[in-house]
Amino acid sequence: MLLFVLTCLLAVFPAISTKSPIFGPEEVNSVEGNSVSITCYYPPTSVNRHTRKYWCRQGARGGCITLISSEGYVSSKYAGRANLTNFPENGTFVVNIAQLSQDDSGRYKCGLGINSRGLSFDVSLEVSQGPGLLNDTKVYTVDLGRTVTINCPFKTENAQKRKSLYKQIGLYPVLVIDSSGYVNPNYTGRIRLDIQGTGQLLFSVVINQLRLSDAGQYLCQAGDDSNSNKKNADLQVLKPEPELVYEDLRGSVTFHCALGPEVANVAKFLCRQSSGENCDVVVNTLGKRAPAFEGRILLNPQDKDGSFSVVITGLRKEDAGRYLCGAHSDGQLQEGSPIQAWQLFVNEGHARLFLRGHPPIPSLSVLPESTIPRSPTVVKGVAGGSVAVLCPYNRKESKSIKYWCLWEGAQNGRCPLLVDSEGWVKAQYEGRLSLLEEPGNGTFTVILNQLTSRDAGFYWCLTNGDTLWRTTVEIKIIEGEPNLKVPGNVTAVLGETLKVPCHFPCKFSSYEKYWCKWNNTGCQALPSQDEGPSKAFVNCDENSRLVSLTLNLVTRADEGWYWCGVKQGHFYGETAAVYVAVEERKAAGSRDVSLAKADAAPDEKVLDSGFREIENKAIQDPRLFAEEKAVADTRDQADGSRASVDSGSSEEQGGSSRALVSTLVPLGLVLAVGAVAVGVARARHRKNVDRVSIRSYRTDISMSDFENSREFGANDNMGASSITQETSLGGKEEFVATTESTTETKEPKKAKRSSKEEAEMAYKDFLLQSSTVAAEAQDGPQEA
Repeated sequence: MLLFVLTCLLAVFPAISTKSPIFGPEEVNSVEGNSVSITCYYPPTSVNRHTRKYWCRQGARGGCITLISSEGYVSSKYAGRANLTNFPENGTFVVNIAQLSQDDSGRYKCGLGINSRGLSFDVSLEVSQGPGLLNDTKVYTVDLGRTVTINCPFKTENAQKRKSLYKQIGLYPVLVIDSSGYVNPNYTGRIRLDIQGTGQLLFSVVINQLRLSDAGQYLCQAGDDSNSNKKNADLQVLKPEPELVYEDLRGSVTFHCALGPEVANVAKFLCRQSSGENCDVVVNTLGKRAPAFEGRILLNPQDKDGSFSVVITGLRKEDAGRYLCGAHSDGQLQEGSPIQAWQLFVNEGHARLFLRGHPPIPSLSVLPESTIPRSPTVVKGVAGGSVAVLCPYNRKESKSIKYWCLWEGAQNGRCPLLVDSEGWVKAQYEGRLSLLEEPGNGTFTVILNQLTSRDAGFYWCLTNGDTLWRTTVEIKIIEGEPNLKVPGNVTAVLGETLKVPCHFPCKFSSYEKYWCKWNNTGCQALPSQDEGPSKAFVNCDENSRLVSLTLNLVTRADEGWYWCGVKQGHFYGETAAVYVAVEERKAAGSRDVSLAKADAAPDEKVLDSGFREIENKAIQDPRLFAEEKAVADTRDQADGSRASVDSGSSEEQGGSSRALVSTLVPLGLVLAVGAVAVGVARARHRKNVDRVSIRSYRTDISMSDFENSREFGANDNMGASSITQETSLGGKEEFVATTESTTETKEPKKAKRSSKEEAEMAYKDFLLQSSTVAAEAQDGPQEA
């Protein structure tokens, strides 16, 4: 039963399988008597390295007869002139065939395992008949697009006669060029005739930008009569044999093109052949680029010798095919352009097929997945938000330097570096870009936050190791709001406590939340609260959906960028950045970021995250927010009814700087005048003078006036005293005017007091009147 299942699987496999991973040249051309060397590629897995390799010839009925194999078999037709060599370290094997004849022309297969099982590649070998050349014929073999120089000797008697070059077309020779100045139209602009000095009996014909149509037999001639000197030449123009390139899906490839110094200043191009002889430009030095390669191709600057290279990343299965590089003023392939050729094969990879309880089928287990892991090619983010890009690299090169660069579409040869794994970050990206060598095991992460529309574009992941591991990702900026909400840049005070909140939505409830401090080498995670006391620690409150960073006893070293983010395991999600500045102490106590901007200008009330400050307060601490709101409401009411406030509402009167000024200034004047009055009164008392003169006011006040004014002032002071008891500072005023009770002023007059007593009573009444004046001065500005 098992054998039957295996037979069925093997029979239908070629029909259901995708493209074979075996790869070789599609066409091989040669001439009788020459030899060829054919290279076939295979995935270098442990199974493939030891599997049988073979070269077989296809028959008319679909079979394939083995001619030579890696197990030592050689057919009689190949005996003594063919061999097969395996190179397991490179994943290739080479078939060499010598002494070719036209009988060797046909269809062949190079493959692994058993013949006709699908793990093979079709090769067409064409052996043409050699030209029937005369004994004195000189053979010139030149590649397409190159230059050939045909030398033509002559004798002394023909030194002054006409020199010419003919091409044999059919039965008749056709003049190509002669010394009189004639040039055949088919060679215009690319041929010249040079006559050496008189001491040398030789002239040369130089043909540039050789075309396939230039191949053929030529005749050099000096003179036109029977004594003329003639020389035969055979020109063979060869198409460049394509170099085979075998790369993995999602990997990268580099084409190195060396065309020679003669075309150093000519426009260069890379094109891909489509149907027929058409070759569509992929990229050229004139700025043209195919849309299918946008963001994943670079044309490196050419060297002085005319060489250049083209790098393509993110290989796709449709990228497979024949590529030509060349030089022409138009920047595209033209007849006669010097070219190089490559045949690119993209290994798409296959899943291994297992039968339960049995080892994998040998013919099927050699189909590995591409070594380049899958990773997103497009990452989307919102303005103000962030993206996390996963970059693969060869896990065997874990110590290699990792890079991230920005592909510039305006110039085909630029991808300036933005960050590397050794701590270098481009200045414009400090605080918002980090390269983390996590999760490891063949991948690293690049995080970019504080996104703007200018961040949209293509980015490349690179290492200084295996050049095949180059990948491209496109960042797109879409509409929306960042999921993580943090305040804008904040200021901390030296020696105080700073608290920075990070708000996250419910969809991140299962994610790990963290704070870290950014630096050039990454973002150092801050310890969580349960790891013990620390200068910087994290408090997590899932109920209020906040992760708060607290810095105790802030120092200068705490200044810098801090990131709030989420992740799952070693895979990073969104992040948000806050810059913390540190300044000198201005006020004591703990400082909360949500309250830090209470005295900011109106246009600074809106945080960078888009939340208003008042909303941020309510989210962080509803109780504190409610208390502050109640105080603010009370203060507004107090400002509207200042004249009717009694002495028991000290908390409602405080806080007005204008009222403070209007109270203190008159009170200071009153106290100064009072001090003068006391001094004068005492002086008069010593002289027993019944009248007191207060010169500072230029007013004479009699003792009876004092008594009248005392009675009047005591009555008025009933309303004024309550106002002067407290100040707008919110507490008891140090300077309180003392007054007598109203009951005391209503008592009948006693016996005449001494002059000293009368002076003291006059001074007290004067202070009462002054207090009344001060109260009226205070009420005036408030009512206004």
